[in-house]
Amino acid sequence: MKPKLSDLWRWDGEVDRGAYLFWGLLLTAIKFNLDRIVFRVWFDTDIHVLNYFSATGPAAIVTLLESRAQQLVLLAMALPFLWTGVVLSLRRLRSLKWPLWMVVMFVVPLLKWFFFVALSILPRAVEPPPLPGHRAPRWFERLVPRSMLGSAVMGVAVSTALAIGATALGAGALRQYGWGLFVGVPFVMGLASVLVHGMRERRNLAECMLVAVLAAFIASVGLLAVAFEGIICLVMAAPLAAVLVLFGAMVGYVIQAGSWRRESGRVMCAAVLAVPVVLGVEKLEQPLAPLLEVTSAVEVNAPPERVWEHVVTFSELPPPTEFLFRAGVAYPMRAEIHGRGVGAVRHCVFSTGPFVEPIEVWDEPRLLKFAVTQNPAPMQEWTPYRNIHPPHLDGFLASSGGQFRLEPLPGGRTRLEGTTWYRHHMWPVGYWQAWSDFIIHRIHLRVLNHVKRLAEETPGPAH
Repeated sequence: MKPKLSDLWRWDGEVDRGAYLFWGLLLTAIKFNLDRIVFRVWFDTDIHVLNYFSATGPAAIVTLLESRAQQLVLLAMALPFLWTGVVLSLRRLRSLKWPLWMVVMFVVPLLKWFFFVALSILPRAVEPPPLPGHRAPRWFERLVPRSMLGSAVMGVAVSTALAIGATALGAGALRQYGWGLFVGVPFVMGLASVLVHGMRERRNLAECMLVAVLAAFIASVGLLAVAFEGIICLVMAAPLAAVLVLFGAMVGYVIQAGSWRRESGRVMCAAVLAVPVVLGVEKLEQPLAPLLEVTSAVEVNAPPERVWEHVVTFSELPPPTEFLFRAGVAYPMRAEIHGRGVGAVRHCVFSTGPFVEPIEVWDEPRLLKFAVTQNPAPMQEWTPYRNIHPPHLDGFLASSGGQFRLEPLPGGRTRLEGTTWYRHHMWPVGYWQAWSDFIIHRIHLRVLNHVKRLAEETPGPAH
């Protein structure tokens, strides 16, 4: 290991694993202490080392800053470290003869730490592989069959055990649905299944991808069989998980196809052991879920005064026809109200229970705004068992408030707009927001179209 200062800015050439690990640890320590001093002296804010080792670390640090100027200072401080990290990773990839595009993993939340570990462990690709019989197989290698079928079964078994164990720890014990569970676990599943499959004999890309897909499928069946999750949650997580499983499989293929195959056991163990560490760090950090907003609208052929009557309270809705609601997602059934004006309590009854909604603004017939003090379960999971209740049904998707806004339109018509503010404590936020926004929008339209139908069917005053 011969670290040189020029390692920090040179694009050309290679860097060995010792120098890469040295610079990575040193630069991380320097950046943390520099940020800590600046945040304390200039911003009067404290940061924690866990902010740097969790998936939401950068975002969590940015939320501590109140102004755009402070955020720009943070960005300016981070750019030199980002530059050196990319330069070092590119040179390390070149020494491993890996595709240079894999440097994107350096900026992907959570995966960057698995990437760093792999690049710090694997030797140069030019190092000659040991002669046949030169090194006795390590204890784990001896457990892996040489046959293609046997090693595939072993790879699937390891990945399935990882998925079930990580879900039991993260969702069950820690009650945490974060990056570690939805990003780290699928990636490591794909990586581990391929590394095990190719530990004794090199496998081609098609075989590796097939083993990874089978591992993901069997793991899903296993989670369903042990009643950890229902079908709806597994289906919703599937697109993200599939991409990450295949990405992990591709990285595993590159490792086992090269001269680093003898190191694949170490890489796999490091990746598998990193999963509970990441889950634990996320639990300690407990990032604040952002407040999200969904707004939907319809136009009603009736004046606001008539529409208002059916917004405040409405009769029983017909049974749903949408597959989404028939599959188990909670849907609205009726609305009741106790009292009039600010302080009245509205109950919007869903298929899984009532939302309790104290009225905060009563501006008849323009605006009805309310808080939400009680949320029912967001869905009834499909399961082969009589009933399961995974932790994500308790408070991980919770509405904090809502409103109905009525705007008069020409010709005695009304624009009826419904808005919901909510939080969901599941990461990555953007991925799960796509699902939750879609579901809430469909709930809005079910209510708004029902109110529209009632208002248009109600006869107006005689002239």
